[in-house]
Amino acid sequence: MCSTPTAASASPSEPRVSDGYPHGVIVVNRFRVPEAEQASFRKDLEEARETLAAQSGYVRGRIGRNLDDPELWVLSTEWEGVGAYRRALSAYDVKLTAVPTLSRAVDEPSAYEPVQPGTELNRTGVRSLG
Repeated sequence: MCSTPTAASASPSEPRVSDGYPHGVIVVNRFRVPEAEQASFRKDLEEARETLAAQSGYVRGRIGRNLDDPELWVLSTEWEGVGAYRRALSAYDVKLTAVPTLSRAVDEPSAYEPVQPGTELNRTGVRSLG
């Protein structure tokens, strides 16, 4: 797996707090990529990750490929909060560089809250984007 930490994070294990999510947001995008397209897809995914890494609120990101099914790839990123992630997706560079690749993701929910012992989990309801 490839990882891209940034100086935006206070420490590698504790993202900064914002947007009402005390432990940040994890975004998992999975991709099904035929073998013939994997070399170009890998380059595009690395470029997408680097573009996301330049955005405010980005904490870290990793690219991986499934051990049992090599056509299945993942881009996992961590953000200071859901608002930071959503604002990043609106950035011009991200729309130009990352969104075309991200649009190839498997159609499924991708934003997750980290679950740690004793943390209160998210509840269904209206949220503020900050």
